[in-house]
Amino acid sequence: MSQNKVLSLLSIAARGRNLVSGEFAVESTVKADKAFLVVIAADVSENTKKKFTNMCDYYQVPLFSYGTKEELGHAIGKEFRASLAVTDGGLAKTIINKMETHEE
Repeated sequence: MSQNKVLSLLSIAARGRNLVSGEFAVESTVKADKAFLVVIAADVSENTKKKFTNMCDYYQVPLFSYGTKEELGHAIGKEFRASLAVTDGGLAKTIINKMETHEE
């Protein structure tokens, strides 16, 4: 249940234009200080994981690894998405909350 909740919140963020996806767009959003949360797929490469971890640490943006590229893409109505950034503070808080209380 909780996994679908996170994916549906990401879907709401996408529909409300409070989400950007794709490596370049996410990176630009973080560097422009507009990202409140970055989500990367659990199945991204080590390189991608390291890049986003370092960037999010530097810019102090919460980073979570969640779902697969396919699940993330599907949630926002795209093919595959390895990275997403939520640009709405309130929504980001809600999503973080859901992810932190997520029990496997």
